[in-house]
Amino acid sequence: MKIRQDAWSHEDDVLLADTVLKHIKEGSTQLRAFDEVGDELNRTSAACGFRWNAVVRNRYIDQIEQAKKERKERKRAASYNYYYAAPPANPLWAKPKMATTFDEMEASEELDLQDVIRFLQSMVHSNQSTSVWKGKAESLEHENQKLQNEVKTLQRELNKLKQDTSTIEEDYQSLIQIMNRARRMAVLEEDEDSIHHPTFKMDKNGNLERVAK
Repeated sequence: MKIRQDAWSHEDDVLLADTVLKHIKEGSTQLRAFDEVGDELNRTSAACGFRWNAVVRNRYIDQIEQAKKERKERKRAASYNYYYAAPPANPLWAKPKMATTFDEMEASEELDLQDVIRFLQSMVHSNQSTSVWKGKAESLEHENQKLQNEVKTLQRELNKLKQDTSTIEEDYQSLIQIMNRARRMAVLEEDEDSIHHPTFKMDKNGNLERVAK
């Protein structure tokens, strides 16, 4: 079992890049390149694939494009030889294993009808999974819209409560003012009554006399 975990050296990266470019030129797949490098470096093909996509690939953009051009030229040459000459015996043109991605479909030299059917079936399964996630996303969007509507309703109720509270406060202040005016008027009436109505008292002889103020 491959369990190598040491760091990648510069020589390891170069070997990985050269191997992948060679497989691209020859019409093979990157998966086969990762398997080959993994056997050479005692690493898993998954580790090689991760290293290629995360680090090494960006350093060889131009070389990858050139390798793809050479692969297309090989395809054209192979097609010409197939129709106008004897079919090549080069094992490089052997039919690869079934592609599982669009990149592998592009890298494959030839595919029969069954390969295409299996590939499309795998894509249908992938689309079904996508539909499930899409349904969940739509459900969450619906729930989010429902919560937003509830928030708007609560906000309207809060604004109404604030308005009612403000009205009650205004009525309370008006009532206080009315009560203050009534109190002042009552005091004035008492003062007027004390002014216009003289006060009398009875002397020792039983006679009433006016009390001076």
